[in-house]
Amino acid sequence: MVTQARQASEIATEERKLAVSLKLESGYRFEADFGLPGVQTMTLDEPAPLGEGTGPNPARLLAVAVANCLASSLLFCLRKARIEAAGMEASAVATMARNEKGLLRVSAIDVTLRPSVAAADIPRMSRCLEIFEDFCPVTSAVREGVDVSVAVTPIALA
Repeated sequence: MVTQARQASEIATEERKLAVSLKLESGYRFEADFGLPGVQTMTLDEPAPLGEGTGPNPARLLAVAVANCLASSLLFCLRKARIEAAGMEASAVATMARNEKGLLRVSAIDVTLRPSVAAADIPRMSRCLEIFEDFCPVTSAVREGVDVSVAVTPIALA
């Protein structure tokens, strides 16, 4: 029989890899493949003047990833607390600013979550509101900084 301590230890060391790929179409427009059966590819593009703005750029993807993760985490907590959410709306605003080196960076992401719940359930949401952010892996990683390694492997053309 597996003890709770052993289960917690196994969960703490659990690692999953999520693979995605990009293929240049033209200019700065890429086709993103999420590597999921039945999930369509997505066009990504930089806004003008660099690109043509035919799809979201990485900053928008980061903002939507943070908002979606937080919305899902809050929904999970509400459901565990048996608080029915009839709906959930989320919005995010990513602020782009130049750092001390003059390089453009995502300097902030402001997220607003709007769960639709019965008025009588709003006071019962307090515990979820205290803890749900801790269970969002994307937001936590962004807040703490993400270890990103980069490898460049040129493809030689004939």
